[in-house]
Amino acid sequence: MSLQLINGIFVFIIGTVFGSFYNVVGYRVPNNMSISFPASHCPNCNHKLKFYELIPIFSYIFLRGKCFKCKEKISLFYPFFEFLTGISFLLSYIVFGFSFEFLIAITFLSILIIITISDLKYYIIPDEVLIVGIILIIVENIIRIIFSDISIMDGLIFPLLSALASFLTLYLFKLFGDFVFKKESLGGGDIKLLFFIGLVLGYDMSIVTIFIASFIALPLSVVTLIKENKNVIPFGPYLSFSAAIILLLKLNLNLLLSIFTA
Repeated sequence: MSLQLINGIFVFIIGTVFGSFYNVVGYRVPNNMSISFPASHCPNCNHKLKFYELIPIFSYIFLRGKCFKCKEKISLFYPFFEFLTGISFLLSYIVFGFSFEFLIAITFLSILIIITISDLKYYIIPDEVLIVGIILIIVENIIRIIFSDISIMDGLIFPLLSALASFLTLYLFKLFGDFVFKKESLGGGDIKLLFFIGLVLGYDMSIVTIFIASFIALPLSVVTLIKENKNVIPFGPYLSFSAAIILLLKLNLNLLLSIFTA
């Protein structure tokens, strides 16, 4: 077994463990609950989960998707996001190797996953999660500047300016949408999320993120509106998915222009 394969398996397993924690954060933070207390438990019968009930993915399979005590069904939501986080970590390792870029990538994707969980469940993008993500990315960029040849302008100033420009651009989109539709077209959390996305991807690709997310969201939103009769659609997951694709495929504006002009 090669070292790269061993590293990949290790990274995936670590990712699933973090994914289990992200499920907790995505559920508790929007409800103003502590992420550490009480201990993980069944929301139906309050059964405190044993260690063997907390193993990512495998516990769900072992328990056959039901609570060990009350037999209440466990949502597929939980193992899905554990697996998704593991895959996100693994892809980050494949694309970036063990590097500063890998550290930034898993931080970025982790925050996007937590936001997706929260927005899908409660239509909320918690400020606390975004603030932690922004601080972590800034600190990681500063460390990268110290230990590499990247200038403070390229590693910190430009990303912050890109984040601000991304935020202002989506805010203008929101004002235009509010005017056209005579109601709130975008939530404040989506606009703040684009600040975070712009911080990592840069201004140009944050704008591309908006268009990709809108392209994906439109048909799915129409189906949801018809089937479930909902008039509110969480946009954060679409922004997050689009940003993740751009990051992992290393897309940039020049590459996209060359593809469409070829």
